[in-house]
Amino acid sequence: MRFGMKSTFLRVTIANGIAGALVAALALPASNAESAPAPKEGSAKAAPAKAAPPKAAPAKAAPTKAAAGKAAAAAKATQIPNFAPDSDVGWLSAGNEFIQPPEGPHPVTNDKAYPYVRNGGGLQPTFRVADTDNPILLPWVKDALKRVNDRVLSGKDAFPPQVRCWPLGVPGFVLYTAQPVYIIQTPKEVTMTWQSDHMVRHIYMTDKHSANVKPSWFGESIGHYEDGDTLVVDTIGITTKTFIDNYRTPHTDKLHVVERFKLANAETRIDVTVTVEDPGAFTTPWSAMQTYRRVELGPMGESTCVEGNFNYFNFDLDPLPQEDQQVF
Repeated sequence: MRFGMKSTFLRVTIANGIAGALVAALALPASNAESAPAPKEGSAKAAPAKAAPPKAAPAKAAPTKAAAGKAAAAAKATQIPNFAPDSDVGWLSAGNEFIQPPEGPHPVTNDKAYPYVRNGGGLQPTFRVADTDNPILLPWVKDALKRVNDRVLSGKDAFPPQVRCWPLGVPGFVLYTAQPVYIIQTPKEVTMTWQSDHMVRHIYMTDKHSANVKPSWFGESIGHYEDGDTLVVDTIGITTKTFIDNYRTPHTDKLHVVERFKLANAETRIDVTVTVEDPGAFTTPWSAMQTYRRVELGPMGESTCVEGNFNYFNFDLDPLPQEDQQVF
């Protein structure tokens, strides 16, 4: 009886041991805080704390509007208008009279009492009669224009100078019409050539005029670019043999002209603003405008004026230009 009770006790003890081992084997991992026993104080060293990640570099401040504006202006300043993408591109003026500005002193225009009729309009064409009441004119200029008017009203001719192959000068150059102007741009010089009779202007890309400018048909022109789309031309030294316009408005050797050729309308148009100063001829500086449209008629053709320029109707015309000295 005693032996049996011991045997039973041993079997229970062994069974309890096996069950405990199984429970230990199936226990949750130590990371589970609810089941894992708390470590004894000082029994193990705590794991070192992880280093904090490095701070990110501060973001660069966005450029201010002023800085952005300066950068854009600097980029634009390095651009230049391209008036001649290739040799086929020419520029045809809107007409042979200045366009009046919206306000302010303006160029000489036609006398409304004697309407000007252009050639080819279906009516009998007429010559121009200048409005001598324009307040910009000094008395001697009014007198000169009145003499031209009297000639026209007496039934005689008053053709523009280029009809007899004489240069129009400056600012009259922008009044060349019917045939295109071709432009060539280089870093040191810009040339503008009217195809008819190959009238050539030279514009030197510098900021100072010569110390002693010798008068010439188109004067001494210097230029620079502005705003990425405009050629600014400053001209002095224009011979008094030329006229301001096709009304034959005279000027003195003090004539100073500033022109702004602005490439516009997706590079299909040039808008020209002309400012004229001549204290010897005009009471005040005045402005005028002109417009060119882009044409592509092929490279500039050869054209002469003097050859074949006959006076079939025996008009009292200006003489044709003659070379003063032998050049060949």
